[in-house]
Amino acid sequence: MQFSSSAWAADENFDYLFKIILIGDSNVGKTCVVQHFKSGVYTETQQNTIGVDFTVRSLDIDGKKVKMQVWDTAGQERFRTITQSYYRSAHAAIIAYDLTRWSTFESIPHWIHEIEKYGAANVVIMLIGNKCDLWEKRHVLFEDACTLAEKYGLLAVLETSAKESKNIDEVFVLMAKELIARNSLHHYGESALNSLPLDSSPVLMAQGPSEKTHCTC
Repeated sequence: MQFSSSAWAADENFDYLFKIILIGDSNVGKTCVVQHFKSGVYTETQQNTIGVDFTVRSLDIDGKKVKMQVWDTAGQERFRTITQSYYRSAHAAIIAYDLTRWSTFESIPHWIHEIEKYGAANVVIMLIGNKCDLWEKRHVLFEDACTLAEKYGLLAVLETSAKESKNIDEVFVLMAKELIARNSLHHYGESALNSLPLDSSPVLMAQGPSEKTHCTC
């Protein structure tokens, strides 16, 4: 993927600017994740996103100021044409599913196809299983998510809970670090960027009783 010059020190107020698109089926908790990332607050009742919402937060990553633009997209079919237009400019995509609803997990290949069809080359993709606080209602095993992530060469799988503040910041910090690493490789030429394997060592993190906190493949 080509990074624009704005991705490195285009403004004195930040060192990097990355655009992240958050996609997935309706009611998987995408807006709750974004709002918690922005403000640290969980709101029990959220209105469905209409089209695309936008939020910004800066992170300090190893002494570098990283501005993260996060685009929260609607999952409903009627908004697909609107949201697809935002894929092309995204450096990364986070696909969210509700681990209490198997149908949202089954949709992941569709969302990956959407990214491949409308997004830029080498966009970084991460998978998050939301609502891990509802472990007693779990329908999607963490192991199944790991298998799918390996199949498609995704960067990572993390299980999250906006309600209990689990792994929300970790998602965006991990993504920022990966994008910085790839952006640094870009300075050495396109061949170096393209040679970075997406699935060399995905980070896989689960949350819940009697589960591993992480595993690597």
